Amino acid sequence: MFVLEQEEYTREGIEWAFIDFGMDLAACIELIEKPMGILSILEEESMFPKATDKTFEDKLITNHLGKSPNFRKPAVPKPGQQAGHFAIAHYAGCVSYNITGWLEKNKDPLNDTVVDQYKKGTNKLLCEIFADHPGQSGAPGGDAGGKGGRGKKGGGFATVSSSYKEQLNNLMTTLKSTQPHFVRCIIPNELKQPGVIDSHLVMHQLTCNGVLEGIRICRKGFPNRMNYPDFKLRYKILNPAAVDRESDILKAAGLVLESTGLDPDMYRLGHTKACS
Repeated sequence: MFVLEQEEYTREGIEWAFIDFGMDLAACIELIEKPMGILSILEEESMFPKATDKTFEDKLITNHLGKSPNFRKPAVPKPGQQAGHFAIAHYAGCVSYNITGWLEKNKDPLNDTVVDQYKKGTNKLLCEIFADHPGQSGAPGGDAGGKGGRGKKGGGFATVSSSYKEQLNNLMTTLKSTQPHFVRCIIPNELKQPGVIDSHLVMHQLTCNGVLEGIRICRKGFPNRMNYPDFKLRYKILNPAAVDRESDILKAAGLVLESTGLDPDMYRLGHTKACS
């Protein structure tokens, strides 16, 4: 959102000192998504039958601790909390992660009870598909790509992390082809009661999800933008003589704004839009 807002000024030819809000996220995104990043290592470890949570943790520490500024040692847990294996410095703050069970969860195993029902059913195809799955009995009978992992027996299977990356890439492709509008849901209080506003909680959420930074950009920039034909139609009444006299629609918009007595620093005339 931060980058898109400022790119609009560049396209319109408006003088603007770029403020580095959004690009601060690049290092964190690379840590998670780049080759040999967290998701890549998780995917790799999920393919090895002998991989464990410990080997996964060791690979993360070897590849990133001391090498990536966003990858850190976990904080000491509070009473009653699980100890973290590593921490990531996100935009909103530093978060500790406990990776116990990540490899198993990433394989998205089928519930054994569900598998047993498939095996006992009357559908011959389902019975054949899940014949080699041990189910609740735990009886050996082949390997279907991990404990109930998705996909074809003997071949690669789609993990949760790979599905997530594919869905995210599809989403980003869609967003780049549209003009995005962002909706933020803010929790007013943790009591789930009507008419109660916890101002500290609300402000914390606005800070963490970037809304305050977006407002800061708007205050420093020109958030209200209108195409010149629309501007002429709406504001011609402020100086009709000047608009009728000037054929250049950009210059006509400038004359209208000048006639209002507005401070010139409060607006800019772009290539296609009037911005204020």
